[in-house]
Parts: sequence; structure tokens; C-alpha cells
Amino acid sequence: MFKLTSLNLNGLRSATRKGLEAWIAALRADCICVQEIKAQAADVQGQLDHLAGLQGYFHYAEKKGYSGVGIYTRHEPSEVRIGYGDPEFDAEGRCIELRFDTPAHKFSILSVYFPSGSSSEERQQAKFRFLASFHPHLMRLRAEREFILCGDVNIAHQPIDLKNWKGNLKNSGFLPEERAWMTDLLERDGLVDVYRHLHPDTTGEAYTWWSNRGQAWANNVGWRIDYQLATAALAAQAHAASVYKEQRFSDHAPLTVEYGFSL
Repeated sequence: MFKLTSLNLNGLRSATRKGLEAWIAALRADCICVQEIKAQAADVQGQLDHLAGLQGYFHYAEKKGYSGVGIYTRHEPSEVRIGYGDPEFDAEGRCIELRFDTPAHKFSILSVYFPSGSSSEERQQAKFRFLASFHPHLMRLRAEREFILCGDVNIAHQPIDLKNWKGNLKNSGFLPEERAWMTDLLERDGLVDVYRHLHPDTTGEAYTWWSNRGQAWANNVGWRIDYQLATAALAAQAHAASVYKEQRFSDHAPLTVEYGFSL
């Protein structure tokens, strides 16, 4: 079994102060993909580059206290790829890929933090640029190897994926253009939304993010914007997926999927 988790931390140092490492130790995942670490190399090295015996690899944003992604793994990767070749978004620390190539397997795990467009029209346009440049990268990767993308995608795909969908039709994260991008990725390009594949009708239990405004968490007014998107061969081996809500490490909840292969 290969157990894989994705979690937007909203700050690595903040999440560890809330008990993240003890939870990771109990979880015993093979890899944990993290997003929005909000840290630089100097903050991590010698302190947070290992958690519960897992080795961390990171892509830091150039701007301090902003973005950044990482992957903690108990298996040594055969290759680590930082960024995806777009200077604008590589500067923001949005993508890291670990490759695991063995005689039995050849696949990649990606941790990706898609931009949010909610703060301004300027950032929404940046989000559209990211979607436009990241899609061909995924298609090139799919042509050469199997992969699982873990990430905060910042898009709720269908009305089932957020509480107040009617009130968010014109808001970033549920715009028609964003949802169409997801539809194309899943229906035309053959990637699989693993959680939705295993739980096609689940609503409130599927949410992974809650606004800090009002009583969103208390009332479960959430969004499902954290995903594991896999090539079909790997997705077919997924047999369990769950969102963990007993503890809160950030404004997101961890998404864990168990696959029927092992390294």
C-alpha cells in the first residue's frame, strides 16, 4: 500500500506548532505533499527539513512569507525537479516533483499550489496565466510517465464541491473558465480526480477549506479545493480516500488517499 497525503499548511512553522509532526508520525504516510509553506530555506534547514522521520524537499518562493511547496517522503527519490519552467510562477514556488523510478515502478509525485485570484483582478489574471502554462506541462509529463498531482488547486469543480455554489458563480475559485479548465483536464485529457472517483456523491464530508470569516468552520460552509489528480493507471489502484478534520493544522484539512501499490 502507498499512502499519500496533501495539505495546505498556511505556514509550515504555524502548522508544526499545532501538532503537525505528531499527527504525521501517527499517520505513517509514504509521502506528504504540502503547500503554502510560507518559509525560506534558512527557516527550514536543520529544523523542519525532517518531520517524523520523513525527508523534506522544497521549492521556496522568492518573496519571504509567501507560497512555497514541499514533499516529505520516507522513500528516497531518484530525481527532484524544482519548478516547471515558467519564470513567473517558478519565482512564486508553486511546483515540486519527486520522481521514483525502480524496476517495478516509474512514476512522479507533484506538490502544486495553484494561485488564488480572490484578492484582486490582477491576481485572477495571474491565475489564468498559470492555468494556461501549467496545462501543457502536465500533458508533457503524462506523455512520458505516470503521476499523481497533490495540491491546493483553488478551484471547486462542481456545485457538489462547495456549500454556497449559487452565491459563488461569479467568484474566484468557481468561475466558469476555471471549472472548464478542470473539466477538460478530467474529461478530455484523462486525469482522474481520485477522491471524487471513490466518493462520487459526497458533499460536506469532502470539503477541505473553510474561510476564516464568520462561522464557516463551525457551520461547515466549505469548499473542496484540495485534490489528488492522477493518471488513470495509478487512479485505478486507489481504494480509500478521506479528509481528516479531528485536528486543525491550518484553514485546510489533509486529504489522504491509499493506493494498492508499494515502493
